[in-house]
Formats: sequence, C-alpha cells, structure tokens
Amino acid sequence: MFAKQIMAVLGMTFMACSAQAGLDVQQWRTSQGARVFFVANHDLPMLDVSATFEAGAARDSAATAGLAGMTHALMRLGAGGLTEQQIAERLADVGAVMAQSQDADRAGFSLRTLSGASERKVALAVLQAVLSRPHFESAVLSREKARAIAGLREAETQPEFIAEREFSSRVFGTHPYGLHQRIESLAGLDATQLVAFHRQYYRAANLTLVLMGDIDRPTAEAIAQQLSQDLPAGPAADSLPAVPLRTQAETVILPHHATQSHLQIGLPGMTRDDPDYFPLLVGNYILGGGGFDSRLMQEVRDRRGFAYSVHSYFMPLRQRGAFEIGLQTRREATDEALAVVRSTVQRFLDAGPTEAELKQAQANLIGSFPLRLDSNKKIVEHLAMLGFYGLPLSWLDEYPRQVAAVTLDDIRRAFRARVVPEQMVTVIVGGQDTRGRK
Repeated sequence: MFAKQIMAVLGMTFMACSAQAGLDVQQWRTSQGARVFFVANHDLPMLDVSATFEAGAARDSAATAGLAGMTHALMRLGAGGLTEQQIAERLADVGAVMAQSQDADRAGFSLRTLSGASERKVALAVLQAVLSRPHFESAVLSREKARAIAGLREAETQPEFIAEREFSSRVFGTHPYGLHQRIESLAGLDATQLVAFHRQYYRAANLTLVLMGDIDRPTAEAIAQQLSQDLPAGPAADSLPAVPLRTQAETVILPHHATQSHLQIGLPGMTRDDPDYFPLLVGNYILGGGGFDSRLMQEVRDRRGFAYSVHSYFMPLRQRGAFEIGLQTRREATDEALAVVRSTVQRFLDAGPTEAELKQAQANLIGSFPLRLDSNKKIVEHLAMLGFYGLPLSWLDEYPRQVAAVTLDDIRRAFRARVVPEQMVTVIVGGQDTRGRK
C-alpha cells in the first residue's frame, strides 16, 4: 500500500496491534477511566507525554467567559506545594520542558523529559502536581487577571481581533463556540470558580493520555496510573450541543481607522469525524488552503492585486467548527475584492475543481504528510487528537490512501452540502460600506 510505503520511510506505522506495524500503538484505560495510548521508541533516551482534557473554552458560560482559559493557565503557576518559580526550576534542573495548549474543545499539557529514571521521576512528579493539585492562589489569580484584562484591552483596538470575534459570534450565535472572554467576565472570576471548574472538567474520565519514548509497557502503565490517580473523580463531561445551521446570509460592517479592510467570510463547517473530511480537505486545498496553488490566491492576488494573501480553511471540532475565508485589502478595493471572493466560491461550487487541480492537490497533501510525523512530538500530537476525538488509530496510516481516493464528484458534493453562500456571514472591519456609506 502507498500509505505503508510512506510510513516505512519514517520507520513507523500506526496500526495498533498490527504485525506489519513498524511501531505498535497500544491502548488501554486506567482504573480511573483515563484513555491511554503508548508507543515505545528506544531510538533516543527521551519521553514525550501529552495530557489532554475535555476542558476547552466551550465549557465556559456567558457570565464566566475566560474561566476555562484562566483555570488552565493557573494550573502550572503553583501546584502540589510548589511555587511557580519552583515548578520552573525543577523542570529546568532535569532538562524537561512543559507546554500548554487550549482551544474550544481541549485543554492540554505536554511534557518532554529524559527517560532516565531520576530525571523522569522529577519531571513526572511536577506534571502530576500540576494536573491534580493546582493551588489557584488569589494573589496569582489577581495578577493574571490584570495581565489578561490589559491584553484584552489592547487586542480590542486591533482590526484582526475585532473581525475574528465578530465573525465567531455571528457564525455560532449563542452556541458555546461563539463565547468570548470580556473584561467584565474576567474581572469577576474568583478562585472558588477555578477550583470548581478544575473539579468538574480535569477528571480522569475526561483525560486522554499519550506516552511515547524510551520506556516499556509496565513503566507506561505505572506512569499513566500516577498521572490519573489523584485527579477528581466523576463522570465524563456532557456532550456539547450541536451547532445550529444558519438560515440566511448576513453582512456586518464595523468602522475602524485601519488603512486596510479586514474581511472574514464563512459559516459552520464540519466536525472532526465528518464522513466527508477528506473531500473537504482536498477541495479546500484547491479553493484557498494551498497557498499560491489555490484559486482564491490566483484570483484575488495574482490577477487583481487586491490582497497580499487570502486563505480558506475548515476548523474541525467536536461539533461543527467554522469554515472561514479571510483576507485584508485596501479600503477602496473592499467591494471589488469581496465580489471576486464570492464569485470564485460560486464557480467552485458550480463546476468544482479541474482534474489537474485535483491531481496537484493530492500530490502535495500526500507528499507533505510524512513531514507532519517526523518527530516524536508530532506523532504524540496526532495520537492525542485521534484519542480525544475517538478516531481509529488507522486514520494516520490511511491518510494518503484516503486523499488519493477523493474524486471530483466527492468534492463537488461535499462542498455544496456545507458551503452555502445563502447562509454565509461576511464581516468587514475598517472597510467601506457596501451600501455606499464610508
């Protein structure tokens, strides 16, 4: 199989429990309910750990927007009897690196450490404390709130931030994906709310744990048990509600003194497990995701010079994430640039891509795929995504074959079902009013 040839170049495949796999992805659940994925790799004396929780920003409410992010941020700013400084020093002493990430669905921590028993013990003890026993001290919270509020005030003056916030609010409406932290909601947060959020969402039942590196299965089981045993007990988080589909188009124009207009156009797009994921992936590469290869770039930039860059992308989430087209253009060219974008999208929906465009997109997506998996860190990130969203481990091995199998009809059908111009939001910040008012 072509997929297996690509994986062989990397020295690995990801088919769990397959006799043909270069590396075996093993999976189990801890006694507390955490999902665990483990890959032994003894090439380097390193261990990579990813801990991902169902604790993203969509778990906020309108009144507490910013609570999920603040909880996540403060977890490593004092935990398990260690101060923020002591956490940093202990990790530095053993050469370990901890990082954090959060989006609408997920909140995660990653750890890279030497796999030797002494270094590993110190680093994992710090991670365990951060996950299970954060302090949420009032003084630290006050400092971080002030920092976040100052950053938000600055961001609210920037046209790109204004456009993104308005676009998200219009696309998702009252759905949790449309929530945005506000100065009032940040200012009102207190430590008891952070404690309660941690107790509700940083549970073992909400944890996806990925381990990859120079350890064996018994050691991996012990680590998984260590990292999950002190987490709050309780059931997994409730499912997020479905994103409602839009029923009509909408154009919003917000004044701004910027010399360029910032445009965002789109609507709810697809879920992470969408059955049309691959037709939409390949089709979007052709429409606006393929850089200089894309239709939008050719029409908006190359032929007319309306923008330095224009893009489109799908953001797959647990529920439908946004499909978005974005660009910046001269204020006086706003209407013309928008008309070109809309006509380009409509032609793509009407006729679809050409055979040549399809072949080029498939070649680029398949050819670049090994670069997404050329390090333990990247592999761990992909496994964390698959585990969190409940996708089969064969997804990675099947990726090149699935891309190669996409047809012109697949793309036309998938795009017509999800990209409906009569339902799209258009947000313009800083541009001329399309009704003639500057």
